[in-house]
Amino acid sequence: MAAPATTLRAAMPSTAPLSSPRATVIGGGPAGLMAAEVLAQGGVAVDLYDAMPSVGRKFLLAGVGGMNITHAEAKDRFLTRYGARQAEIAALLDGFDADALRAWIHGLGIDTFVGSSGRVFPTDMKAAPLLRAWLKRLRELGVAIHTRHRWLGWNPDGSLRIAGPDGELAVRSDATLLALGGGSWARLGSDGAWVPLLEERGIAMAPLRPSNCGFEGNGWSPVFAGKFAGAPVKPVSLRLDDGEPRQGEFVITAQGVEGSLVYALSAAIRERIARDGSATVLLDLLPQKTVQQVETALRKPRGSKSISNHLRGQLGLDGVRAGLLRELTGAETYADPARLATAIKALPLTLLRPRPLDEAISSAGGVPFERLDERLMLRQLPGVFCAGEMLDWEAPTGGYLLTACFASGRVAGLGMLDLIKGR
Repeated sequence: MAAPATTLRAAMPSTAPLSSPRATVIGGGPAGLMAAEVLAQGGVAVDLYDAMPSVGRKFLLAGVGGMNITHAEAKDRFLTRYGARQAEIAALLDGFDADALRAWIHGLGIDTFVGSSGRVFPTDMKAAPLLRAWLKRLRELGVAIHTRHRWLGWNPDGSLRIAGPDGELAVRSDATLLALGGGSWARLGSDGAWVPLLEERGIAMAPLRPSNCGFEGNGWSPVFAGKFAGAPVKPVSLRLDDGEPRQGEFVITAQGVEGSLVYALSAAIRERIARDGSATVLLDLLPQKTVQQVETALRKPRGSKSISNHLRGQLGLDGVRAGLLRELTGAETYADPARLATAIKALPLTLLRPRPLDEAISSAGGVPFERLDERLMLRQLPGVFCAGEMLDWEAPTGGYLLTACFASGRVAGLGMLDLIKGR
């Protein structure tokens, strides 16, 4: 996907004079690649470095099972997905929103469509063709991509320390972008190793925390875990206290729960655990029915039928949903139709801790926006910009993560362009 780094660097040793404006991008994910495109289109020579053997590895993994690139919901609703950082992300999306992202993808020769959930996908559902088309464009623009090159910080003279297959380089440029990802999926390059390098330069960080992650509870019984670990739970809705219920599905794990419905509330669950030591979510096992309808069905005579057969016959409640009900309630609940109906509609599940950061789909924390100007340049390190998931924001799955990563790369690229050209 990229020429060997040794070949790419041979033409310009790090000590060579800068004969033309030159920018350095560290990180080959969507944010870094987008910034490189903006800079190259602006007439700036770009060197992009990535520690992995090829760029876009997490992007490609995100496309396994279907490349969800963005979401087609109304913009005001779209922006609410960014929680506490809604205002900051709105500023990034102002010049490159979901519609602009789709148009950009179409410009690469990749068609898109809107799924029944509102999620936007490439027509072939794959990430690889999009990435290949993008890298072809970048090569044609003259962007030099150096793989297997890891950023190690700065030398005393301000040059960048970059370790490559043939030794360490001291790289100078007119502007630098750090787009190193968050702290999840270390095997794909997002290992958070950049945090101490910035802290050494006086940049205060928000701690990296798991986002879009699974959670552990008090532990399932051996019988339940043995029978249902790995089973999807659907249809079901989930809410935290009196919050808005979200309907979808999640998966039982050996330790607890994970999956899209859990990920949608992961930030709120994580913060509740941090505050109180635990978080209790309420499961609605029959979201299509009211509690009154459930109780009426339960009060029908069951004759010689077992309660399990009664639940199956009257309410269609069986399998893993019936297993959850049995796991999380006592015998006294089953003896009272009103209590049982309430449990079916609001079954409490206590969660104690998120799964480890490296298992999370994404991470929260990182470089606070307060440390950046409106162009995403670090106030304490003029000429150094940051973009992508290493910034302190988070969003649920559904295309929101990628959209903001693309948009932040574009803003940073334009900011670098302005700095280099003295605007």
